[in-house]
Amino acid sequence: MDTRTAPARLRIVRLREAMSAANVQGVLVPSSDPHISEYLPGRWQGREWFSGFTGSMGTLVVTLTDAALFADSRYWTQAEAELAGSGISLVKIPTGAATYHLDWITQHLKRGETLAVDGQVLGLAAAKQLRGVTDAAGIQLQTQADPLDAAWDDRPTLPTAGIYEHLAPEAPLPRTAKLAQVREAMAAQGASHHFISTVDDIAWLTNLRGADVAYNPVFLAHVLIAPAHATLFVGSGKADAALAAKLASEGFQLADYAQAAATLAKLPAGSTLLMDPKRVTLGLREAVPASVAVIEAINPSTLAKSRKTAEEAAFIRQAMAEDGAAMCHFYAWFEAALASGERITELTIDEKLSAERAKRPGFVGLSFPVIAGYNANGAMPHYRATPESFAAIEGNGLLLIDSGGQYKGGTTDITRVWPVGTITAEHKRDYTLVLKGTLQLSRTRFPEGTMSPMLDALARAPLWAESMEYGHGTGHGVGYFLNVHEGPQSISKAVPDAHMAMRAGMITSIEPGLYKPGRHGIRIENLVLNVPAPSSEFGEFLEFETLTLCPIDTRCMDFDLLRADEIDWLNQYHAMVRERLSPLVDGDALAWLLKRTEKIQAA
Repeated sequence: MDTRTAPARLRIVRLREAMSAANVQGVLVPSSDPHISEYLPGRWQGREWFSGFTGSMGTLVVTLTDAALFADSRYWTQAEAELAGSGISLVKIPTGAATYHLDWITQHLKRGETLAVDGQVLGLAAAKQLRGVTDAAGIQLQTQADPLDAAWDDRPTLPTAGIYEHLAPEAPLPRTAKLAQVREAMAAQGASHHFISTVDDIAWLTNLRGADVAYNPVFLAHVLIAPAHATLFVGSGKADAALAAKLASEGFQLADYAQAAATLAKLPAGSTLLMDPKRVTLGLREAVPASVAVIEAINPSTLAKSRKTAEEAAFIRQAMAEDGAAMCHFYAWFEAALASGERITELTIDEKLSAERAKRPGFVGLSFPVIAGYNANGAMPHYRATPESFAAIEGNGLLLIDSGGQYKGGTTDITRVWPVGTITAEHKRDYTLVLKGTLQLSRTRFPEGTMSPMLDALARAPLWAESMEYGHGTGHGVGYFLNVHEGPQSISKAVPDAHMAMRAGMITSIEPGLYKPGRHGIRIENLVLNVPAPSSEFGEFLEFETLTLCPIDTRCMDFDLLRADEIDWLNQYHAMVRERLSPLVDGDALAWLLKRTEKIQAA
């Protein structure tokens, strides 16, 4: 490649031309949209457009002479490859929440110079942090305009897909009850109004779904809850007349998506508005008149949707069984095809596994792009094969497959690792150490209200004992036919806050890993549900119910590293998987399931 004509390099040149014309010396491009989303509609994928880096998280900063992309360890190998020829430096940060870009800004901009960032996509909490740094350094912060517009040719417009209802029985709680629940929480905080921007909160509250964001059944909208009604700001034509009338009869009136800020500006003097500083942008906060009191606190809906009801949990178990059946059919095909010498690539795996999921009742779509990484590719936690770059499944090694589906009754996310050909003692040791972390956390009992980050070390301990580590979190919350990543709980090294307390009904992933660049990657992931454990004089306790139903490959295990109680847990898990999935599969898939769930005989 001629690096002088690399697409990202040329786009950065265009951006710098626009910066010079606007008398701006620096531009900050976060991975964000007006809803603080993780997965972004095309219109707000500016960081990817200008840098060429396709990871789901990262921050780009461009000055007139330098440019840097800030990414955590999940993406280092990927970013180095994708930034090649762009002229953009990769700055490796320890976690996605790191603030190294703030130090970089103060080192590369002089006092009196201007940094531009679109306030409509800059989170309020991030904006306060940024302003504190720029004010101290004497750097002017410009947030009133989108600095990318002038340099982004053919920028995507807003998505236009329609919205639809998530109906009973899979949606057991009606939107009127959810609205009443949120209003009760508002009243407890003394708020007369409440503004919500996060799209999964809105989808949960309204029992509506959409297709504006890839892999997440959500739609772009804002909601303003007033004492007598709630206003849903959504694109014109996205709700048909019948749905609009039904919403109106249940307390939701529709308004145009673009009118949210103007409506906030007209809030009556003396009213009290509840806004979540971590889930609303600077631009929308600045629209609120000074005559309106603002309470900054977590969205009540964020807490409510994290705690699945018993009825929802029942549907989730069904979705997990359907998902497990799809994987049985896929893995039966995969092993047979591999044995017969059929050519299989990472792209084939994506195609075949997605097709099996699509056959299952209640399936709506994937919950994220299939990650199929063979050998060295598996060492990139968020790797995805493309037609331009993929590996064939041949020779010897480990195949990591991380995948998930969206069903009307739940959202799934599972990672398994499978042996190909002959694997080494190192493969088995690494696999077993990761497995021990999955088992240790899965079997844990803890007081209700435990801060979720406190559990993180339990999954890391077997690896730490061998001076090994992984750079991502151990577990993320999972939505109910919503985003595959949701909060507020996070089993990670995050600094805990009060909202990260573990409560009954929360669904979280358990996914320790180990990555050796250029060699192999291992991650073993199940989803678990917080359920009550026996209480005691010391209070209420919780434990995990493992929801994911798929065999954990025993051929990769070093049984000398497993204790008898760990083998017993695996045998019980496999017995449950066999019992739950056997009625849903037949033929080769049933034979594969029975073989892969055979009882392990302890030495």
